[in-house]
Amino acid sequence: MQSILKQSRRIVIKVGSSLVTNQGQGLDHTTLTCLAEQIAKLKQAKKEVVLVSSGAIAEGMQRLSWKKRPHALYKLQAAAAVGQMGLIQAYESCFRDYELQTAQLLLTHEDLSNRKRYLNARSTLTTLLSMNVVPIINENDSIATEEIRFGDNDTLAALVTNLIEADVLVILTDQAGLFTADPRIDAQAKLLNEAMVEDPTIELMASDVGSIVGRGGMLTKIIAAKRAARSGAHTIIASGHEANVLVRLVQGEAIGTQLMTKTLKVAARKQWLANHLQTHGKITLDEGAVKALTVEGKSLLPIGVTNTTGNFERGEVVNCIDLEGREIARGLVNYSAMETQKILRCPSSKIESILGYVDELELIHRNNLVLLETLPKAK
Repeated sequence: MQSILKQSRRIVIKVGSSLVTNQGQGLDHTTLTCLAEQIAKLKQAKKEVVLVSSGAIAEGMQRLSWKKRPHALYKLQAAAAVGQMGLIQAYESCFRDYELQTAQLLLTHEDLSNRKRYLNARSTLTTLLSMNVVPIINENDSIATEEIRFGDNDTLAALVTNLIEADVLVILTDQAGLFTADPRIDAQAKLLNEAMVEDPTIELMASDVGSIVGRGGMLTKIIAAKRAARSGAHTIIASGHEANVLVRLVQGEAIGTQLMTKTLKVAARKQWLANHLQTHGKITLDEGAVKALTVEGKSLLPIGVTNTTGNFERGEVVNCIDLEGREIARGLVNYSAMETQKILRCPSSKIESILGYVDELELIHRNNLVLLETLPKAK
């Protein structure tokens, strides 16, 4: 088995708090320097690299002499604001030693859920990559509210992977990879070298327990790999403590766990729809509508809708679910929730007579709709 990183051109690398902050005891400058050195070698090998780094809150906690991660959101925001200064200064210094320019991007969910901001973020990142700059991305914890948080930087890294259509997502963690059971509590656990990300059994192997300073456990990494796979990206989960891990991966050595996918890359617009973490309502489809979308590749018409929930407006992203509540698709809806309630179960020819006007004959046009597999939910 050979590492998939060898043949990859565009790579997203995610490092967790436990790696960059030495288990919360301030920034680990030795690790950051090693990381910068490895990325410099990847750049020499003509790889495009985006780094998604945790650590701002953990660094802020250390600077503020906090021993425990606070639960209050405003305290987390304050810690992030303090810690981000040290984090980005340290990275800039380390990369400068290898004559590499860096750029800081702080993102919230709103940046990727709003179509215009999404395209702006995409343009910024692709421009930076074309200029041989290493973008360093973190969640904008200092202003994010509970409703718009990604929840962990594994998810953020997956969304960035989709955003820039990267070939591989590399998640560096404090574990050697995905084991058949949690190796911290099961001595018989064995490292899984390779699996298909679509295999449902890998979720059963993952623990949802995070580190002291981080939010994400192995389960969030599996879910992130599934999200990355939606745009055709493979994922590698490996230990950041492994010597020269990134360089060895690029040289073809198989390290950690490779989660492969057969999914082909999809259009950027549909990536954006698929990875909308916040939708604004649900539309329930009858069996005929489900077949029309999933088998026949058609648009969603009002006649195939049985119910709506939520107070969505025209142009917002909604979930399309079947009668059993499983998510089938997401799409940009052409009518508000109130309007949809009035025209559901009706043929498109009657929209104008019911509403007094007609914007579109389809409730959701096929071009604004993406089919989904139901995502696993973290416990």
